[in-house]
Amino acid sequence: MSDRPTIIVTGCSSGIGAHCAHALHADGWRVFATVRRDEDRGALESQGIETFLMDYTKPETIAALVEAVMARSGGRIDALFNNGAYGQAGAVEDLPTEALRLQLETNVIGWHDLTRRVIPAMRARGSGRIVQCSSILGIVPYRWRGAYNASKFAIEALSLTLRMELAGSGIKVSLIEPGPIASKFTANAVTYIERFIDLKNSVHRAEYERQMRRLKGESKPVAGKLGPDAVYAVLKHALAAKRPKPHYIVTRPAKQGAFLKKLLPAALFYRIIGRLG
Repeated sequence: MSDRPTIIVTGCSSGIGAHCAHALHADGWRVFATVRRDEDRGALESQGIETFLMDYTKPETIAALVEAVMARSGGRIDALFNNGAYGQAGAVEDLPTEALRLQLETNVIGWHDLTRRVIPAMRARGSGRIVQCSSILGIVPYRWRGAYNASKFAIEALSLTLRMELAGSGIKVSLIEPGPIASKFTANAVTYIERFIDLKNSVHRAEYERQMRRLKGESKPVAGKLGPDAVYAVLKHALAAKRPKPHYIVTRPAKQGAFLKKLLPAALFYRIIGRLG
């Protein structure tokens, strides 16, 4: 068996997941990466990264992943980086229940399922790291992001509770809260807006048209956007530090939002935030 530390990284087709999988592999980790589509495996496997198909909405694929990793690693899982997610945009009043259910199934329930399945292996070794790629929207909610806000607020609550419950076990839990990061995240958001939101018949039609222009890149880029390497920098700390932080907020806009939430009276803060997004 390899002496390299092992980590499961989800959502590795592109963006944060792909970058972190490659960077961890280069830094000596044995990476078990997941993708949802078979055609996304090549770029990872060509670099020697062991890659699996997994969909958070399909529990059988989560179970199969953990079983395969346990078999290949001799029962060793040192770390988990839950990253795979998407953002369902749309006003809460326009959001079909089906859309909210799928958002929570993908961004919360699936993460919970995978996390629970790896904890026994970590307990057996007396150590482990669980790092959740949350979002600043799990701390500061934005308009038109109700479903995504809800999923990330839920991940924040579950993860912080788990962190407290695992105290003394040797298993450490941390949250990464990125702000704007260069990835396919916004492009993927367009797909889900068009799938679930009745844009033409909404009272918010004008706002949707403005948002769609922004998401499709027809307006100026988001200020303060960083590359996925910014996330990897804090992921490394969360995985290696003796006392990893509960929160790692990434990008200047995210840090500003979290700071203002602490500083300002709630009514004023939400009035300001309500003008954004």
